[in-house]
Amino acid sequence: MANIQTFVINLDRAHSRMQAIANQLNALAIPFQRISAIDGHHLTTDQLGCFDPLAFHKKHGMTVTNGEIGCYLSHLLAIQAFVNSDADFALILEDDVIITDKLPAALIGVTAHTDQWDMVKLSAIHSGTPYRYLEISTGQWLCIMLSRCTGASAYLINRKAAQNYLAQLLPMSLPYDHAFDRGWDLRIKVRLLSPTPCIHDNQIESTIGFLDPSRKFHWSRRIPTYIYRLKNELQRVFYGLKSIFILLFSKPKLAVSTPFSDFIRNASSEEKARVYAQVLEKSAGRQNALLREVEKSDPQTKQQ
Repeated sequence: MANIQTFVINLDRAHSRMQAIANQLNALAIPFQRISAIDGHHLTTDQLGCFDPLAFHKKHGMTVTNGEIGCYLSHLLAIQAFVNSDADFALILEDDVIITDKLPAALIGVTAHTDQWDMVKLSAIHSGTPYRYLEISTGQWLCIMLSRCTGASAYLINRKAAQNYLAQLLPMSLPYDHAFDRGWDLRIKVRLLSPTPCIHDNQIESTIGFLDPSRKFHWSRRIPTYIYRLKNELQRVFYGLKSIFILLFSKPKLAVSTPFSDFIRNASSEEKARVYAQVLEKSAGRQNALLREVEKSDPQTKQQ
């Protein structure tokens, strides 16, 4: 397998969740490094300073929870740990994700096509309206998303994506899973693996604490949010269609296979020498026959 480092984001107080995901990874023989998540209950002044409330309110139309800030910064901690390592790729997991036995084959398949992506989502809440274009393992397709696909419980990144995330994702102006897949803005290739080898667990209680409906602003205050989301989704569609266009019109045309081309590729040196001798012999015979025909039709040529 490629040089992948797995990072698991886990709060120090979430012991049972850590044990659950450790059991899943150990069963698949995937080594991992635990990232001690930033607890929203104990944010420092510097950590709170990484949040832009005006931009968040405008783009998301509601108040933020400290858990969301902690989650956002915890993902950046995992990415920084990856940058500090010698790994080529990072598999980043939240501790509540459900991992299927398809994950190892997915990682092998995806890392065999590193020119196709900078970040690949391995779990999803919404479908993302996927355009399938490359089967990386049996039944698993690399896809371009044409609509929103939230969730950040499992994803794979390369070093380009990591560097761009660290350079561009602060200050926080959206929840992490709304921010990190905006490939057109972050200048990275964002893809989805479908069906996903990891599943977002909707049954387990969230540690972020965003379920209170009173967080949402009145619709009149959410008008800038509607405008932002409309623009954002139009950009997503354009980004997706542009990616599809590039795929369709930049693929090299495959040479047509013929018996002769198959022979040239596969025959041994002895077989090629024998066939070439036969070809030369037949060519010489045809040339001599042609000369005899010319001599018959032109007596002067025969006299010369």
